[in-house]
Amino acid sequence: MCGIVGYVGENQAAPILLDGLSKLEYRGYDSAGIAIYDGEKIEMQKVMGRLKVLEEQTHGGQTMPGTLGIGHTRWATHGCPSDTNAHPHFNKEHTIVVVHNGIIENYGKLKHKLVQKGYQFLSETDTEVLVHLLTEYYKGDPISAIEQVMRRVEGSYALGIMFLDHPHHIYAARKDSPLIVGESSMGNLIASDVPAVLKYTRSVFYMENEEIACLSKENIRFYNIDGDELKKESSVIEWDIDAAEKGGYEHFMLKEIYEQPKSVRDTINPRLKDDNVVIEELGMSDDEIRGVKKITIVACGSAYHAGMTGKYVLEGMARIPVEVDLASEFRYRNPIYEEGTLAVIISQSGETADSLAALREAKKHGVRVLGIVNVVGSSIAREADNVMYTWAGPEISVATTKAYSAQIAALYLLALKFAKVRETVTQEEFLTLKNDLEQLPEQIETLLGLKEKIQRFANRYLAANHMFFIGRGVDYAIALEGSLKLKEISYVHSEAYAAGELKHGTISLIEDGTLVVAVATQERLYPKSISNIVEVKTRGAFVMAVTNFGHKEIEKTADYVIYIPKTSSYFTNSLAIIPLQLFGYYVSLGKGLDVDKPRNLAKSVTVE
Repeated sequence: MCGIVGYVGENQAAPILLDGLSKLEYRGYDSAGIAIYDGEKIEMQKVMGRLKVLEEQTHGGQTMPGTLGIGHTRWATHGCPSDTNAHPHFNKEHTIVVVHNGIIENYGKLKHKLVQKGYQFLSETDTEVLVHLLTEYYKGDPISAIEQVMRRVEGSYALGIMFLDHPHHIYAARKDSPLIVGESSMGNLIASDVPAVLKYTRSVFYMENEEIACLSKENIRFYNIDGDELKKESSVIEWDIDAAEKGGYEHFMLKEIYEQPKSVRDTINPRLKDDNVVIEELGMSDDEIRGVKKITIVACGSAYHAGMTGKYVLEGMARIPVEVDLASEFRYRNPIYEEGTLAVIISQSGETADSLAALREAKKHGVRVLGIVNVVGSSIAREADNVMYTWAGPEISVATTKAYSAQIAALYLLALKFAKVRETVTQEEFLTLKNDLEQLPEQIETLLGLKEKIQRFANRYLAANHMFFIGRGVDYAIALEGSLKLKEISYVHSEAYAAGELKHGTISLIEDGTLVVAVATQERLYPKSISNIVEVKTRGAFVMAVTNFGHKEIEKTADYVIYIPKTSSYFTNSLAIIPLQLFGYYVSLGKGLDVDKPRNLAKSVTVE
């Protein structure tokens, strides 16, 4: 949520800020702005709407000269989208300017005190509290002022700050919202995420909680909240900038759908060695794996759906009790922390606020934490006891596809590893499962060949207002994800249900012409799934079924059938999700919507 970019160096800052912000559009935003020091004063331009409006008003940054500046794309939390509420925010004297990602939880109390002292607020944002607090505490030393503000505010923040008195420096601070610092020969940068700086450098520093950075064009210095200078090591970004570009595809989402064979292959292949599963980063001995009594999977959104798949697979294959929690509920339900529990935190960005809070809560109670994340060096990756990376590469579209597929592939590996060590599968069963796992990338490629067929079907349902997804067992988990993919990018009301629950109320919503997507890939539950299809058919539903090759008899009940290649019943979600992703994509495309940047959503949810 929100995007921050800052630059100080030899080149004109505004074009660099605009370019960097364009690489962060996937984070979601409703307004944009930049502030530039022009040699005498700080100039600011901000607008409600897309970044292209700001680019047009500034002629690509050419009307705002200067080699030092900060920029922002805002995702509204306090105050509606407007020019006034857009960032950056000035103090009254225009001597301090701030951009902010996060939420200041005690802003109401702070604002009341500042108003009593005579400070005037122009916006409805919590961020304006920060700039007035900085003014209150600033006595010529920016680091000291920032420290005092950090001690007063509660909540999360990533800050980019400029002081007119220090016209050759940018200041940054971080707590619970992501912020990186990029080091290059043409100057130095701050940003919310790597894609914003990758054009200029591959050398980055990851800021930790309650750290402050001071950047000039020649130097970068880091401090803790007590003002002590810190020594930090930079990291080198290995992936290529082309990975964050569309590469000829109409949308990032379609590109990323087509990258799934690679993301799954890159996640599983390095960990399948000879006749074994080797997850070195798991950091657990065989005895420790045997000692695990329960696994708690905690995640949000699609990662939660991946966790639901993981529950079925881990319990079925490795015979370990598994709980799956929404991260936003986990730490507020006062969970029981049993000895022998392994907490698995799943997040694409590794910065998801609720998931990060759940991680800290689990660790506080002595629970061992494994992070499954996609972004190297992210907060969850750094704070978890161990981290298992999903090698999906940068994912730009807000609606996840390849990162989700890599997450469930990682969970398959985890289940297979635990099953082998705990001897809940025979060696013959293990080798069969390993072989099926290795075949998944090629099978996904086969399913991608159905895109024209699925597009034609999707075009028939562009006017639909309600759809339902149903499934049993692990198919229920995939129904949840398929439904989410549709609703988040096409704005069609869609619900997912465990098919056996239809008769307990939901079936009253089925009427003539209602589209029901039925996932039926579990052999032992197949007859019951057919019965559920018949139930909705007799009430007028039009049924699209997703099932395994060989189940031709389903054509007698379903109106439209998509067949997936045969694989282990544990792994069918990796295949069944492909047509559902494509279906959601083509419904959104047919409705003329912004596929990659759906309204009101953000790629990385860094606030509660």
